[in-house]
Formats: sequence, structure tokens, C-alpha cells
Amino acid sequence: MRDAFRIFIRYSFKYKGYLFFNILFTLLGAITGVFSLVAIMPLLKVLFGINNTEYFLRDIDFSLFPLKLPNDDDLLNNIYYHIAEVIKSSGELRALVLIALFGATVFFMKTAFEFMDKFTMVKIRNRVVRDIRNKLFKKITSLPIGYFNDERKGDIIARATTDIAEVEHSVMSSMNFMFKYPVTVLFYLVAMIIMSWQLTIFVLILLPVSGGLIGYIGKSLRKKSFKAQTKMGEILSTIEESLGGLRIIKAFNAEQKMGQKQASQNQEYRKLMDNVMTRHSLASPLSEFLGVVVVMVLIVVGGRMVLSGESPIPAEKFIFYLTLFYGIINPTKSFSSSYYNIQKGLASMDRIEAVLKTESNIIVKKQTIPVQDFKDEISYSGVWFRYQESYVLEEINITLKKGETVALVGQSGSGKSTIADLLPRFYDVNKGSISVDGVDVRDMNPAELRSKMGIVNQEAILFNDTIYNNISFGVKNSTPQEVEQAARIANAHEFIIQTEDGYQTNIGDRGNRLSGGQRQRISIARAILRNPPILILDEATSALDTESEKLVQDALNKLMKNRTSLVIAHRLSTIRNADKIYVLREGKIIESGNYDELLAKGGEFKMLHDIQFGA
Repeated sequence: MRDAFRIFIRYSFKYKGYLFFNILFTLLGAITGVFSLVAIMPLLKVLFGINNTEYFLRDIDFSLFPLKLPNDDDLLNNIYYHIAEVIKSSGELRALVLIALFGATVFFMKTAFEFMDKFTMVKIRNRVVRDIRNKLFKKITSLPIGYFNDERKGDIIARATTDIAEVEHSVMSSMNFMFKYPVTVLFYLVAMIIMSWQLTIFVLILLPVSGGLIGYIGKSLRKKSFKAQTKMGEILSTIEESLGGLRIIKAFNAEQKMGQKQASQNQEYRKLMDNVMTRHSLASPLSEFLGVVVVMVLIVVGGRMVLSGESPIPAEKFIFYLTLFYGIINPTKSFSSSYYNIQKGLASMDRIEAVLKTESNIIVKKQTIPVQDFKDEISYSGVWFRYQESYVLEEINITLKKGETVALVGQSGSGKSTIADLLPRFYDVNKGSISVDGVDVRDMNPAELRSKMGIVNQEAILFNDTIYNNISFGVKNSTPQEVEQAARIANAHEFIIQTEDGYQTNIGDRGNRLSGGQRQRISIARAILRNPPILILDEATSALDTESEKLVQDALNKLMKNRTSLVIAHRLSTIRNADKIYVLREGKIIESGNYDELLAKGGEFKMLHDIQFGA
């Protein structure tokens, strides 16, 4: 429970206004709830003439400091006195009407306070859940790319959706009960202590025994729920992979195989949820049964004392005492259900917290060097890098002068894309350094560094939005004229105006309503609009047909004009005019020079050239 309160207070304290009123209305609701029981039964006793005792008004001795509770005999006597006076002066009917009005007023106040209690808690709950969701999304987008290489995408989605929903329904919705019902029980116990502290001590011995049993059963619920939510992440990963690879699944007739995989995961999830829900369903009946057992024990013990004449209270007070105690059972039952809900929700919160507490390995220093306009050169000096145990780059030395185009070529897996990813600090080097104008990129703020770069990948990364918003993505205060100009330079304007709504046409999920060449030209237009001094082009034309490649390459040539460009090339024809070409094999630079120089060397580059051009 400490974890639940810690989480609740940490996220809800900023809404202390709502929190204050929630506590206030909870206290008022508990007071009126107890008072409605305490007041009405003695009134009925006098009204219906259960006894004919003559009552006299007594002084009430009560103080908070030091604490001194009023005597219940004095309280009941004074209530009896006032009702008797009403009966004497106005008759029983008028007294009955007054009692009914009083009871209705007390219950109205009780229900009004309960409504306001729930109203303020809803305000807190919805805001806290919104904050957790925003914080999680912000954390996910701030984590380095390397983090997602080891995580399932579906599991991340599960934490941002089903886990947050579980926290909302299980933890936040139950916190109201976790405060409300203990307060209600506390006030009931105070009333019971006033009536008979001897019997109440006996009750306080029995209640922890039943509470301990409930707590023991609930301990394992958190672990089981954690496993169930993890399994749900696997299910969502399978669904996400299946949707992304649906074309391959159908092409290889693998529907049955993927169906079996999903069914197996679903079966394991069903077993875990059976266990979780069985324990959860046990909460309410178990607490109710234990409460009734305590009542029965209390009746036997208290009844024996009454019958033997040893009871500290008379029989009619003992019956009322039992009524008060039975009023504790329902809050206790709801309390135990909330406890189980919270244990279930804390498992989801553990998974969310695991992401929120993840430390980025891209360290941003407190005092960074401001990124100025690019003036001189980019330098890779003795760079070594590894993703896991073995190095994928060894002793890389590359220099890009301002305005130059430098190309990286080599077989797949030789480290070309890794070199490109190190420049915008998607990863940090393990040894050596990368500097821009003599300043180590690790001394710069990544956001400022990346603002000087434009990146065009092999797979155009677009969003389910309009063409206009995809081109202007990440560029503040861009005008329609600037967007159109960027599209014209990227050879995209002609096909854009032929679409249904022009620049306001929605391109679908990942731009699937466009062809590969069209998607790539949109991504080039996005880079052109940003107008960066440094370009990173990662095999931007390798997946295109000849006609599309020509249009895209022409757009790239316009984009690269007067800019410093780092180009990863698969098709060697696209880098014929590069100022310098570095040839890689197994993470090492084995050749460098311009196009003609490398051909003349007759080495690795010549071999790749001959393979491509059929020499």
C-alpha cells in the first residue's frame, strides 16, 4: 500500500486544491454517515415509548486537547430529553415529522458529501492519468534509438495503453476508497469506543486477523498481474508485426503459423488472467464472510456478557452497538476489493515506472557548448563503436569539409549506417571522438546539433497526416509558399497537385497511399524546407525503380547543392561526383579516394563497381 500512496501523492500533489476538498468532503461524509445512525435509533426509542423514563438535561464534558470523549449516556440522555420535550409540547405526530425531516436532511448531506468526494476524485484521477500518459510518451520519444533495439514495439505500446488503463481503473479509481473507507471505519470505531471500549478492544483484536488473511492472498496478485501485462505486450507485438508483415504472411501462406503463435500467447494470457481474476473475485466474498464471522463471535461473547449481567452496556445498547459494527462490514468489503484492485494496478505501474526510470546512455551535459553555424569541417577521429560485446566500427577516421560530398560504400553490415547514426548522436562513440568545427558532439545539446542536419533515409518515414504537414514537419512557422517551393525543388509539386486535395491530401499510414518514389520526394522536400547546412543521405534511392530514381536523384542533387553531405551509397552511379569516397569492410575503412582514383586502385571499390555494372 505504501507504493500506491507514494504514486498517488507524487502525481496528485500538484492538484492539492482538489485534494484538500476531497479530504474535506470525505471527512464530512464519514461524520454525517455515522451521525445518521447514532441519532435516528435513539430518537425512535423515545418516540415509540420503549421506556417511560423522565429525562433531564445534562452538561457534556468534551475536549480535544487533552482528548476527552463525551460520555455516551450523557449524549443519549440529552437526545432523549429534547425529543420528549417535543412530544410533550406538540404531540407524537409532530415529533415523527421532525424526526423524518432530520433523517432526510442528514442522509441528504451524507449523499451530497459523497458526490462531492467522488467529483473531486474524478478531477484528480483524470488529470493524474493524463500526466502519466504524457510523461511516458515524452520519455519514450526521448530515449535513445538503441533502447528500442532490445525492446518489443508491442510491449512499449502495451505500457502506453493497457498498462495506463489498468492504472487508471485499478489504482486511481480505488484510491478514493482507500482513504474514504478507513476514515469511515475510524469514525464508526470512535462511536463504538464511546459506547463500550471493552467490546471495541475485542473487535480490534479480531479485525487484524481477517485483514492479515486478505493481505496474504493479495500479495501474489501483483506478481501474477505483472506477468499477465507482460504477456499482453507480447500479444500486441505479434499483432503489430503481423499487420506490418501482412503481405509476407499471405505470400508465404503463413496465416496458420501466425495464428497458432497468437493463439498460444492468448492461451497463456488466459491462464494468467484466470489466476488473477480468481484471486480478485475472492476479495469481496472473503471480506464479507470474515466480517460476519467477527459479528457472530461478537454476538456470542457480548450476548454471554449481557445474559450473565456482566456486560458494560445494557441489552438495547448492545443491539445498537452491533448495528454500528455491522456498518463497518460494507466499507471493509469495499476496502479489501480496492486493495486487490490496487495490487493488480501496481503491477502495471511497475512496468510504466521501468520505462520512466530508464537512464539514457546519451548523456546531455549541464553546461553544453552552443551550436553555431557550421563553418569548417566534420571530423571522425579514431572512432570505435559497439552495440553489444563486439565492435562494429574500428579506428574510423573521416573528414568532411564544408561544402563537400563524402560517400560511404561497402557490403551490407560493413558499418555505413552506424557511422551516419553517430553524427546526430543517435548513439555515442565508445572510443575516439566526432567533432563539428572542432567541438566534440558530446559537448553539444543533441537537439541543437540535429537542428543543423537534414536526414533522408532509405525508407521514407512519413506520418498519417496531410502532405503539407509531412513536408512542414519539425519546421516552425513555415508558410504555404515555402512548402510549395520545397516540393518543387524536390520534384514533388506535380504529383501533389494531382492528388484529391492537393497539399491537404492525407497520405495514410506511413504514406501507403503514395508510391515509393513519391514518398521519398516528400521526405526530400521536408529536408529542403528545413534548409540544413549538413545532410545525411542513407541509400535514399536504392529501393526505387529507374524512373523514380532519376526524379529522386535530381531532387537530391538540388538538395545537396552548396551543402555538406554524408552519403551512404548502394548504387555507385549516384556518387560519381562525390569529393571523397570511403570503402568499408567489417567496420574498417580499407580504401579512400575519389571515384576515378578508387577505380584505378583496382581494389574493393573496383570489385563492387564491376559487380554492379557487369564488367
